Amino acid sequence: MDTVSARYHKLEPYIEVFGPKDDLPRPAILLFHGCGGMRPHIHLYAETAVLAGVRAFVVDSFAPRGWGRLFATSMVCSGAVFQGDERAGDVLAALWGVASRADVITDKVMLAGWSHGGWSIMDLMTHKLTRKGEAGLADPDPEILKSVAGLFLVYSYLNFPARSISRNWHYKPETFAVMADKDHLSAVKGAQKVYQRLKDDGVPIETLTLKATHAFEEESFGNAIMKYDQAATEASLQAMMAFIDRVFELTDVEV
Repeated sequence: MDTVSARYHKLEPYIEVFGPKDDLPRPAILLFHGCGGMRPHIHLYAETAVLAGVRAFVVDSFAPRGWGRLFATSMVCSGAVFQGDERAGDVLAALWGVASRADVITDKVMLAGWSHGGWSIMDLMTHKLTRKGEAGLADPDPEILKSVAGLFLVYSYLNFPARSISRNWHYKPETFAVMADKDHLSAVKGAQKVYQRLKDDGVPIETLTLKATHAFEEESFGNAIMKYDQAATEASLQAMMAFIDRVFELTDVEV
């Protein structure tokens, strides 16, 4: 079982960094892809985020494990391996590593996740992180989550066995959740109920429901189940930028 440090050092060579070419401490956003692996739209979000003057770190959970697109779509997307609770360890480790960088403001880090990535982030919030083995790590530490200023979640997977469908969060950062009304993996009414329950329990959640399918930013998709939607993509990007601006209070940040 990995320690937090060991997991981060496995991930680090595969973390792509976007943002200003300076060494000033800046707010940061960590982006976690869906079950199909790294896709172009994750880079689109990263490239958009840095326009606000923040640093963006795109975390690839599959390349360090030697997994390609075929394995991802057949094994991870089916739920056969690497469910969100296991990947939550990647989220915690990446947060620990990035927040300790000299060019990142330690307590101004946002976690962003798409589908499986959102599931992993949400599962992490359900753990106390006080026992060995939580999130699949030998030494989970709740102190690491003090770096989290906000969560940005896009069509997070909210179906069995996601922990958030029945468990509340021990950590309650500012959260913005984007849903798709035609999502075939997480029915929008079910997702709305989960977010409302978390909100009633004290999580400051704002939601946006778009008229779109799951994975609406995927330009290669053209079928009825998952279909590219430019308007929904633009709306999600705008929501992210507004959330970044509000959570990080960016008036004094150099672009």
